[in-house]
Amino acid sequence: MFFMMGITSGCKELGVNQMMICNRCGKYGRYTVFMTYTVLSLFLIPCFKWNKKYYVKTSCCGTVYQLNKEIGRRIERGETMEITPEDMEPTDGYAINYSRIKRCESCGFSTEEDFEYCPKCGRKF
Repeated sequence: MFFMMGITSGCKELGVNQMMICNRCGKYGRYTVFMTYTVLSLFLIPCFKWNKKYYVKTSCCGTVYQLNKEIGRRIERGETMEITPEDMEPTDGYAINYSRIKRCESCGFSTEEDFEYCPKCGRKF
């Protein structure tokens, strides 16, 4: 019998882009909301996600804030939310190096690791 499972980290953009004036640099830009998580996959099928964290990245200076967990959950469920400065907490540097995340164009798998080929489908990144 062949049994295949794995635990990986993932990142997912939540499709929210809110216009704003940055508190840090004072420039006009937008917030991009994304979620990081750990997932257990059985036979390459994601089965269980945990350790979900929600972040906001500014387009102007690239500052990353951790988003209030409840606001993040509501955004993930598809609710339209206005993100306010009170909903965000500055992170020490980048909690995740968002710009290093690789996404496979073939299967959609995303990872922070420096793979040359996708671990799920084998195509070159």
